[in-house]
Formats: sequence, structure tokens, C-alpha cells
Amino acid sequence: MPYWTHPGGKLREVGPESLTDSELLSILISTGTKGKSAEKIADEILSKYGSFKGMANQPLEKFLNIKGLGDVKIIRIAAAFEIARRIVNDVLKIKELEEPGNRYKIEFALEQFRGIYSNLEEK
Repeated sequence: MPYWTHPGGKLREVGPESLTDSELLSILISTGTKGKSAEKIADEILSKYGSFKGMANQPLEKFLNIKGLGDVKIIRIAAAFEIARRIVNDVLKIKELEEPGNRYKIEFALEQFRGIYSNLEEK
């Protein structure tokens, strides 16, 4: 019988790779609202946008329309996307050094992260 009662406990006990996308997202969301858990909010977001990539290409305003998400939670999610973008950028820079001429691939990969975090500047 598992020891955890929430995704954070599951992550600690069995590792992040064992979590679903919804469970990972619910950790960033942290808390829900009356009658709607963080896990349900995460499920709703992923159902609406299909994946993390689908989320990354959405403007900030769309997330404000989801009940249970406010500025703090959206900023937390946007920060996670920016961290991921920076990791990808670093890895792709190394790859470009190993295989010159791949700049278009790097630019394409980084473009996949446009969305949430880039729309924060518009607020």
C-alpha cells in the first residue's frame, strides 16, 4: 500500500518519473479551491490544452479563465516553463557546438516554449 496521499508524497517516495503530467502540474498548482482539488484543476488544464506543449503556447489570459488559477499559480507554472526552456537552450547550445549548422533546430525548439511565460511581460 502506497504511503503518499498527494502527488508530492508520491514524487518523494517513488520519483518524479512515476508521476503523470497531471500530478506534476498539480504540485505546481499546490492548492485547490472549495470543491476543486489541485489535481482536478491540473486535469482540467491538461484536458483543455492536451499537453504541456499545448499549455506553453497559450496566452496568460486563457489561464486566468480557469477557476482555481490566479496570478500566483500561473506565475509558478510560468517559472517552471522558463526553467525548462533554459535547460533546453543550454542542451541545444552544446549540441550546436557538437554539430555546427543546427541553429534552425535550436530556434524551433525554443519557439515551442513561447506562450505562458512570454505573455507575463504583457501584464
